[in-house]
Amino acid sequence: MSGHLLNRFGMSPRKQLRAASESLPGAVSRVWLSFGLEVREARHARKWSVRLLAAKAGVSPAFVYAIEAGTSGSVEAAARIAAAFEWRAEMHLVNPHRRADGRASLSADLVHSAMGEFEAAHLRRLQFPVGMDEPYQHYQFAGRADLVAWDLTARALLHIENRTRFPDLQEATGSYNSKRAYLAESLGERVGVRRWASQTHVMAALWSSEALHVVRLREDTFRSACPDAQDAFAQWWRGQPPTTGVSSTFVVLDPLAVGRKRVFIGLDDALIARPRYHGYADAAAQVDDLRGSPRVSSQI
Repeated sequence: MSGHLLNRFGMSPRKQLRAASESLPGAVSRVWLSFGLEVREARHARKWSVRLLAAKAGVSPAFVYAIEAGTSGSVEAAARIAAAFEWRAEMHLVNPHRRADGRASLSADLVHSAMGEFEAAHLRRLQFPVGMDEPYQHYQFAGRADLVAWDLTARALLHIENRTRFPDLQEATGSYNSKRAYLAESLGERVGVRRWASQTHVMAALWSSEALHVVRLREDTFRSACPDAQDAFAQWWRGQPPTTGVSSTFVVLDPLAVGRKRVFIGLDDALIARPRYHGYADAAAQVDDLRGSPRVSSQI
């Protein structure tokens, strides 16, 4: 389209960039931060060094470090890095008023609801404030966290992302990483915490054969997104949240655990554990059968 036609319809590129200047830095930062997180996860999953990725992409190691840190780069460089993974770089328009993680309504997911209700009930018994399906926003990025709990005295934050299945693991880790990056600051502003002394981020999967199969197949991806042991989450579960540090951990969890059954196990145990449910349908049937039945379990 010619410059004459652009000006004729009031769409001068120079004029439009000036109009968008106030929100532009935040939008650009969000795009490159998300891209940097994805690059680092993909590199770790392949066990590549920064130098190896740089060589494959035809860029400098310093540039790779900068990209992974969320520094703005060029579209050509992004395409080069994506090609090194045999992927492609894409740009999307996102409606901030829609659910950021793109999943269908989770209220209709019986097992997902059971996981959240089970976690919330336990944490509330320990006298922690709990938020379910908690909204947050960072500049023009909006999303919802499945469950958050906090301790204002200790300035401790717990965030749990529940997953019943992994039809798209890349989407799941991308959504989880965005919440790790943006949720704490947004929630802190709402509850009056300027800086959290500790943050515990947890990806909790259903203790089913379906989930365990994906974990064993894509172990490196889970270790990249959730590199820490489940100690911090175990402290929360006992009612004693950690006082310092930021952790990201993966657990498999049974929302119907009773008696002395373990409620959750970490990634290492998940690689060898037997499933509690044959699949999602089995878990859904048991949740439906036990709906409304009182259950109390706090074993780790």
